[in-house]
Amino acid sequence: MAKHATGYDYVPDGGAVERAVAEGELKFAAAGLDHGHIYAMTQGLLNVGAECKYVWDADKKRIEDFLKRFPNVEVADSLDKILEDGSVKLVANAGIPAHRFDVGEKALSAGKHFFVDKPPFTTLEQLEKARKLAAETGLKYMPYYAERVHNEAAERANEIIKSGRIGRVLQVLIMAPHRLSKAARPQWFFERGEYGGILCDIGSHQFEQFLEFSGCDDAKINFARVDNLNNPDKPELQDFGEASVEMSNGASGYCRVDWFTPDGLPVWGDGRTFVLGTEGYVEIRKYVDFSRQGNPPQTLYVADKKGVEMLDCLGTGFPFFGKFARDVLDGTETAMTQKHAFAAAELSLKAQAYAEGAK
Repeated sequence: MAKHATGYDYVPDGGAVERAVAEGELKFAAAGLDHGHIYAMTQGLLNVGAECKYVWDADKKRIEDFLKRFPNVEVADSLDKILEDGSVKLVANAGIPAHRFDVGEKALSAGKHFFVDKPPFTTLEQLEKARKLAAETGLKYMPYYAERVHNEAAERANEIIKSGRIGRVLQVLIMAPHRLSKAARPQWFFERGEYGGILCDIGSHQFEQFLEFSGCDDAKINFARVDNLNNPDKPELQDFGEASVEMSNGASGYCRVDWFTPDGLPVWGDGRTFVLGTEGYVEIRKYVDFSRQGNPPQTLYVADKKGVEMLDCLGTGFPFFGKFARDVLDGTETAMTQKHAFAAAELSLKAQAYAEGAK
């Protein structure tokens, strides 16, 4: 299978070190390796100068695989060892979604910041507990919304949108197909109670982009749907989802998420985002642009009153990680505010609930 053909262990290119912290200034631990996103989370932090001091997981095979990529990391014999080490300021976790909050609660209670794979929660109850804990401790509970913060074309688009070049945002439209890779998935992936539902899971990326690109942290669900359209052997798998939202500033958002990437596509998903403004629009072709020779990823198209432009964004870097590292150390909110991070999670949870009948 071609490079980047599966999404569960995808680590974005653009791995040049752009140090944001001094040597030894920020030590973190990778604790909970159930999802391969932990590799991208770890690499992103390493690239800005953070040090991965420990790795821990209940499964020794996952630890062995982690050490093949990151060989100079000490294996902790328990999560408690990490939580008791005062030199560790941050815990990164990509455990089973339903149990990520359990680790986050322990991390914040032990005085550690928490960097967690999406979805950060599978229930609204978990979210409310995290809100309270983050407010009480002043520590970060930061989700890894990779489809924006670990995508160079998406980050460049955000800069253009925020500059006012396309005017006031009217709509954010996202198509986010993923490759199922059914045989490679663990059992929990197919259990609704463990992964949280498709809109809660991969949909969380899209709801974060709705809020970020529209410049609004409040929205309501107009419509949401989930279904199993082609995997009867896995009845709890939701392989298709869609949702429509309206932001409080009047902008609209629609997303489609699915597990139907065809085998012939050289990457795990042809993710595209369209942002319409009053003065123009942008299209983000995140992972592949097969309209061009070589299928380049990270392509951005812009149309405005001055004309049209195509931008190749691969290699421009990921500013989120350096900003987040400094936020952990400095107590700032330059990468993403805690309010925004939780608002995106809440919107995805409410969309999932709406789709499953709690309207």
